[in-house]
Amino acid sequence: MQNLLDNLKTLLQKDERLVSEGELLKNKVIELALKLDEKLIDLLLSDKQMKEVFFRQVGNTIIFDKDKFIKFVSNKQFLPDSYTSFKNKVGLTVGDEFISERKEVVLSWPYKDCILEGGMTKEDQKRDEIFWNETLAPDEISRLLDPKVFTSAKRIDRTSDHKFDKFKTDENGDIKDNFIIKGNNLLALHSLKKRFAGKIKLIYIDPPYNTGGSLETFTYNNSFNHSTWLTFIKNRLEIARSLLTEDGFIAIAIDHNELFYLGELADEIFGRDNRLGVVCVLTNPRGRQFTKFFSVTIDFMLVYAKDKEHANFNKVAINIEKKQTFNLKDEQGKYRLENFIRLANIEEKLRNEKENYFYPIFVSPDLEEITLEQKRNYVKVLPVVNGKEKAWQLKKDTFAKNLTSEDSSEEYIAAKDENGNIQIYKKYREQQMLVTHWFDKKYNATFYGTRLLEKLLGRKLRVSFPKSLYTVVDVLKIITKKNDIVLDFFAGSGTTGHATLELNKEDGGNRKFILVEQLSEHIKDCNERIYKVIKNQNIHDDFVYMELAKWNENFVEKIQKAKTKEELKKLWKTMEKKAFLSYKIDIKTIDEHAKDFTDLSIEDQKRFLLECLDKNHLYINYSEIDDEEYGVSEEDKKINKEFYKS
Repeated sequence: MQNLLDNLKTLLQKDERLVSEGELLKNKVIELALKLDEKLIDLLLSDKQMKEVFFRQVGNTIIFDKDKFIKFVSNKQFLPDSYTSFKNKVGLTVGDEFISERKEVVLSWPYKDCILEGGMTKEDQKRDEIFWNETLAPDEISRLLDPKVFTSAKRIDRTSDHKFDKFKTDENGDIKDNFIIKGNNLLALHSLKKRFAGKIKLIYIDPPYNTGGSLETFTYNNSFNHSTWLTFIKNRLEIARSLLTEDGFIAIAIDHNELFYLGELADEIFGRDNRLGVVCVLTNPRGRQFTKFFSVTIDFMLVYAKDKEHANFNKVAINIEKKQTFNLKDEQGKYRLENFIRLANIEEKLRNEKENYFYPIFVSPDLEEITLEQKRNYVKVLPVVNGKEKAWQLKKDTFAKNLTSEDSSEEYIAAKDENGNIQIYKKYREQQMLVTHWFDKKYNATFYGTRLLEKLLGRKLRVSFPKSLYTVVDVLKIITKKNDIVLDFFAGSGTTGHATLELNKEDGGNRKFILVEQLSEHIKDCNERIYKVIKNQNIHDDFVYMELAKWNENFVEKIQKAKTKEELKKLWKTMEKKAFLSYKIDIKTIDEHAKDFTDLSIEDQKRFLLECLDKNHLYINYSEIDDEEYGVSEEDKKINKEFYKS
């Protein structure tokens, strides 16, 4: 490919239309190709290599593959910047395809919780944390997605950390633990698949919003190259779907930057018919500051069922005012009573149907039985108020079915009012019509996300912008039952785990959470948060903390933390001896171009060293757990064999 690049440049230099001040004009080349310029085509045909690559024979006719040529010329390897030029010298190249056809995998190290804050103020602009990502082509992926070894396991409850002994399981052998897992979320998801495929009821994720910045790095304010972001999300949603139960759901928080594209992608993966709605959540009533156009006040939440034919929402009330109307409670939950008499003044409307709505109901002396049959000693109750005939809410035959049908969910009770008269009441269980605009003040991310967490931790946050706790609580309330499993693989500060514990406390549930996060600072907040919730509320539950066992990932972290070029130079020498390097790497060639490497910016040096690492070896594969080279302890071997059941 390198010869092709050089040969094409040399050939195009012969056409004076394509040259200015000694430099090739890439846009002009593309323009002429689009026009099928005869002179350009003749020039390409004059070269044997170009003829073989960019033309094809159809019968006796030679056809110019315009799309292939334009795609090749549009690639950054053609007339590259200094970084790409250096990569070309040492043999590192990449390609591109349509997103829907791509099989690439994007590995990433996100500063996930900086969604709304990064780049917003002058203070934010001083920050220089970098989000590195890399797209791997199919021929680079051999063992990348194999299950990984878990290490550093410990159980944490309201008292302290404990040495891990074994997983909690039910009678079917299914794991019933809460988890916080540190490691790349894509690889963690593939590792979880062994034990949790088809067992997760709800996935709630708050991924990077891709709000702007450099095209080559995912910076502090969440900027991917657009196609890379889509591939990054696609990789994770595909494996996520396989983890859901047949009646499961996924809820994805996002803002307007990628809303439409994420929707298209999620439609493809989960099915357009399974898209249940796009919820608008008022997260920041004051709006983002320092914006040129609209000041953003809302986030969106895309909600999909894995299969809506099997899925159902719970009948719950999430609006505070509505919820307060359900002021009674029994073993099935909260409810309110409404008189079964239709109290509205609708006599004229019912005049011709009065016999259908005005009928006697009979109640046993102990008020336990309600029937339409007249029985001895039963009290006859009519819809009469202050001596004025009204009507029941239902026709007689409909009410009769509700009383006798085993499938009916309608509930009625008889009780005496303050005057001692027997009344018929309908039980309304806690529920409401679930709308797609969530504007309650409890969804304010400043007060019920950031400040709530700062109060809990007793300090400023290491991460910037957690979601409101109650946004996630309400999602769980709508979707999950008391024994379901909830997964969040962009865990950040652990809001989803906190919400799970909060809802369990409210309704006596035993839901379990699985949180996956990569960054150390986020993991610290996440662990501390969940521990303090359990401790402060005296919750009789715990969680298991585990990490993916690192190998090349150790070098990734050292590259990220390096502050000087000298550090990176020394690190490269160590990598030459100890790291698993990409098959594309020729150490000798790189060393021969050491001067070119030195001339790169420190950011580009980091990018290059990251690309040199074989991503199949970021973490230790479970299949190699007994390989002495990795030094996995006997304790870790036991834990992993129990987890993977092998």
